[in-house]
Amino acid sequence: MAKPPSKSVPKTVPDAASRAPRKSGRPTSAKPPRPRAKAAKPKIEPTPSPVVEAVQADSPPSPTPEPQPTSETPSFPFGDVGSEQRQMIESLSLNLARAAMTAQTAITEAALSQADRPAALSPDPFNVGPAMNSVMTSLASRPDRLFAAQADLFNRYMDLWATTTRRAAGDDTPPEPSKDKRFKDPAWSENPMFDMMRQSYLVTADWMNGLVSSVDDVDPLTKRRAEFFTKLLTDAFSPSNFLASNPAALKALAETNGESLVRGMQNFAADMERGAGKLKISQADYGQFVVGQNVATAPGQVVWRDELFELIQYDAATDKQRAIPLLIFPPWINKFYIMDLQPANSLIRWLSAQGFTVFVCSWVNPDRDKAEFGFDDYLDKGIYRAIEKVLEQTSGKHLNTVGYCIGGTLMGAALAHMAAKKDERVTATTFFAAQHDFAEAGDLLLFTDEHWLAQVEEQMEAAGGVLPGAAMAETFNALRANDLIWSFFVSNYLMGKSPAAFDLLFWNADQTRMPKRLHMDYLRSMYGQNRLSQGTFEIGGLTLDLSKVTIPLYFQASREDHIAPMNSVYRSARAFSNADVTLTLAGSGHIAGVINPPSANKYQHWINPALPATLAEWQAGAEEHPGSWWNHWADWLHDKSGDWVAARDPKSGPLSPIEPAPGSYVKVKS
Repeated sequence: MAKPPSKSVPKTVPDAASRAPRKSGRPTSAKPPRPRAKAAKPKIEPTPSPVVEAVQADSPPSPTPEPQPTSETPSFPFGDVGSEQRQMIESLSLNLARAAMTAQTAITEAALSQADRPAALSPDPFNVGPAMNSVMTSLASRPDRLFAAQADLFNRYMDLWATTTRRAAGDDTPPEPSKDKRFKDPAWSENPMFDMMRQSYLVTADWMNGLVSSVDDVDPLTKRRAEFFTKLLTDAFSPSNFLASNPAALKALAETNGESLVRGMQNFAADMERGAGKLKISQADYGQFVVGQNVATAPGQVVWRDELFELIQYDAATDKQRAIPLLIFPPWINKFYIMDLQPANSLIRWLSAQGFTVFVCSWVNPDRDKAEFGFDDYLDKGIYRAIEKVLEQTSGKHLNTVGYCIGGTLMGAALAHMAAKKDERVTATTFFAAQHDFAEAGDLLLFTDEHWLAQVEEQMEAAGGVLPGAAMAETFNALRANDLIWSFFVSNYLMGKSPAAFDLLFWNADQTRMPKRLHMDYLRSMYGQNRLSQGTFEIGGLTLDLSKVTIPLYFQASREDHIAPMNSVYRSARAFSNADVTLTLAGSGHIAGVINPPSANKYQHWINPALPATLAEWQAGAEEHPGSWWNHWADWLHDKSGDWVAARDPKSGPLSPIEPAPGSYVKVKS
């Protein structure tokens, strides 16, 4: 085998001893490097086989080839493989630079767009500081408990180190896969380094949250505030939320030569632009949906429109319908088409197919001109006027109603108001995830102390007397940060994936504004003072008493509801102490627990005709049934809806049709 030529040192390069010494105290400028002779590329010749050697022995010797000049660009000594590796490294470097430039440009533009805006209202808008101070003071006063907690953390880490050491020593016992969705990628368990990182984080996060929860001598709401924001903090510091510590994101980075990160930063820049300088994380591919075209498509007509709402009557789906119509009041915080996303899961279409005449109150998306609208306006110009127009359109004297979420809160207040006036036009009412007793209203209570309300009021003043739709969206997202913030942060930005075309999340992002007077009264009177259930809430010139309501009521609660917790809904049902109340508990949460068509065969529901003192007692006596609760409700509603009559045509009633459903108000963006 030929030996590779040895490298020669060019004579033009002097040795170190011959160089002139640098003068101290004087900076020297960089000199251009002197040219060096190119070293010949080592050539590795294959060992010839015996057959080849024999042939070469009988052949005349070939002339010695002249040495060829070397290329100016040095090549890798491994042929094509080296070239591919070099190309991959160059591509990765270029993409990392592109990603960095994209992020830097987006952040710079955001900073410039925010430069002329007022500073944040408060460095601590949620008043977390005093809550954490109370918790820390309590812990400091109990050194024995603090020492025990520290010992517990030490023992947990010793167990973790022991497990990690055994695994490093060759223990083949596979680690248990994590049930936490943040760590569903197999690398979190299979790779020892990431498994150690994951378990270390979970140990620390659980310890911190447990330490705050162990405090028992502070105000319960103060403690809950500290717990809530400690959980937000520990969720934010999950290793899954950082590129360098997320194996799935690193794998995508390597497999795409950095293109995943470029796409992620492009998504980031687009969200910054969409939020006008504030990060507004996309939860769905919003361009895939158009209201009235592929969502909110149930056929019907807008038969009434005024400054506060549009009244939609939906087409009949049967030859006969129940005599008593059904009027639905959705929440004005969101838009009504959650009940009409797709034909397969449309509650509106399903009700029409059961033979009910369905009307929906589509609230206006209020602007500055509605800043002083309050509960009185929404009662008189909303509830009462809609009832009047439905009865006019159907030539009837009675109707049934549905109140969904905050729409149900207003409807419950309206029933008490009607009871005080001896108004008997509503014969039965259904409440979806609605609260009237706010004593146990969940984590939203954390956002209703006077410190925070003052911040909200100032924010609405700055916006011209309305609460921007994004403000409520941010609050609701914070209640489920891992699902509604960090999962999209990782998927959109670290993984570089495009948001999915998900109709539910498209609707979730289609928020509405809220009038200042109405919203502040709602937060203070309901969440802050619980006046409706205590009989001190005034509306329409009367003080309301829920115990005066005697009509049949159907309450639906969801077991995992984080906005209207099941215990809060149960307390609300019992607040109507003289009404004939039926309560059903559905599986899942605030949305999926309500919008669950029977055809989906999902979740379950529980029924108990009694209404004992506590939810725990009710659950102990409840009977579980598979699937949706809609059929149970429909049976109840049929019994309250009168005889069968000829199907009604929205175009043939006393009210002239204005335009097809879903109308115009629902299409107004915030």
